Amino acid sequence: MIGTGYVGLVSGACFADFGHQVTCVDKDAGKIEALHRGKIPIFEPGLDALVASNVKAKRLDFTTDLTKPVAEADAVFIAVGTPSRRGDGHADLTYVYAAAREIAAALSGFTVVITKSTVPVGTGDEVERLIRETNSSADVVVASNPEFLREGAAIRDFKFPDRIVVGTSDERGRKVLGDVYRPLSLNQAPLMFTARRTAELIKYAANAFLATKITFINEMADLAEKVGADVQEVARGIGLDNRIGTKFLHAGPGFGGSCFPKDIRALVKVAQDHDVQLRIVESVLGVNDNRKRAMARKVSNAAGGSLRGKTVAVLGLTFKPDTDDMREAPSIPLVTGLLDMGAKVRAHDPVGMEQARKELPDIEYCDDPYDCVKGADAMVIVTEWVQYRALDLDRIKDAMAKPVVVDLRNIYRADDMVAHGFTYDSVGRAAEPKI
Repeated sequence: MIGTGYVGLVSGACFADFGHQVTCVDKDAGKIEALHRGKIPIFEPGLDALVASNVKAKRLDFTTDLTKPVAEADAVFIAVGTPSRRGDGHADLTYVYAAAREIAAALSGFTVVITKSTVPVGTGDEVERLIRETNSSADVVVASNPEFLREGAAIRDFKFPDRIVVGTSDERGRKVLGDVYRPLSLNQAPLMFTARRTAELIKYAANAFLATKITFINEMADLAEKVGADVQEVARGIGLDNRIGTKFLHAGPGFGGSCFPKDIRALVKVAQDHDVQLRIVESVLGVNDNRKRAMARKVSNAAGGSLRGKTVAVLGLTFKPDTDDMREAPSIPLVTGLLDMGAKVRAHDPVGMEQARKELPDIEYCDDPYDCVKGADAMVIVTEWVQYRALDLDRIKDAMAKPVVVDLRNIYRADDMVAHGFTYDSVGRAAEPKI
C-alpha cells in the first residue's frame, strides 16, 4: 500500500484484518516511525485498535522503502494524495506518477498495480505507460479500484461496502483482485468489474451526484426560510420516495472535506478538456462556495446586523463529525468572514483544534463548549458533533452575554430554544412558520 494517508492506512489495516500480508509504504520517515510506535496520524474511530491488532499479529508493517515489499507483492495499491493543482483545479498527479515509476523499478514477477487514489479518467493509461517505459520487461496489469469511504465511518464502509468497483479487462488482474476481496464474500459484497476508464469516472460521478443532492437541499432551505416552510420536513417528504432517498438531504452551511470540492473541480476540468460542459456540476461548485461565505452574514443578521466588537463562539470546526479533517471545512470561510466583520472568535472542537490552528491561527481555542461561550454575543453550531446535541441550555444561556444561537446543522428544535430564552436561527426553518 503506497501511501499512509487516510485511504492508504484505512485500506491497509482492513486488508490486513482480512488475513492478507500488508506493508504500508510512505516517504515521510517521521510518519512511519510514529506508526511503528502505534501513533496514528489521523483521527478515525477504531483505526488505532485495528492497526495495533494487525501489527501485533505480524500481518501489517510500515516502511519508507518500497523495493522489497513491491518485489514480493501480488498486488500494489497506489493510495497517494491527488490534491487540486494550484491555479487550474486539475488533480495534481505528481505523487501518483512518481509512485508508478518507483514501483516499476521494483517489480518482480506478475503483479497487479492498482490506483486507489481518486484520479481523472485516463490516469490508469498513463500509469501503465510510465511503468512500461521504466521497466519494459515488467509483467504487470494496471487496474483501477476507487475508494468509497466516509470519514468517521471508514472501517465499516470498507468491511460492509455498498459496492467494490474494479476497473480492468484483464482476467489475471480480475482474479488477483477477486482474491484480495474474497474475505468480503460472506457479506455478499457486490464486486463490480468494469473497464478501467469507467471505474475512474464512477468515482467522480458518485461524488458529484452526492454533492449535487447537498447543494439542492441547501437551495430549498433558502426558499423554505422565505416562504415559512420547514426544510427538514421537505427533505423527509421527498426522501421517502425511493427514487430520491433520504441520504445527503441535510441542509447546512455547505459541503467541504478532502473529496467533494477537489474531485468536482477535477471532474469539471476533465470535461472541459474533452469539450464537454457539465453545467449542473459547475453550478454546484459555485453555489456551495457562495453558501459557505454567506454563513457569516447569517450570523451577523442574527446578532443584530453588526459584529463589530462582538464575541462569537463557534462550536465545531472540522468539516464533519468523527474526523479531525479541516480540508475545505465550512468553518474556515465562516470564521474568516466573522473576523472580517470585526468579531472576536472563540472556538471549540472535540478533536480538530490541532489541525484547525494551522488554518485559523488568529482565534482563541477553548477546552470545552461551556468555556467557549463565556461572554459570547452569539453561539454558532457549525459541525454536528454528538457532544453538541445535548448541551445544558440553561448553563449556556447563563454563560453568554447575549442568548443568540445560530444552529447551522438544525440540531435543536426552535420551540425548545425559544422556551429557554434564546434568539434562535437555523437553516431552512422560518422563525414563525406560516400556516
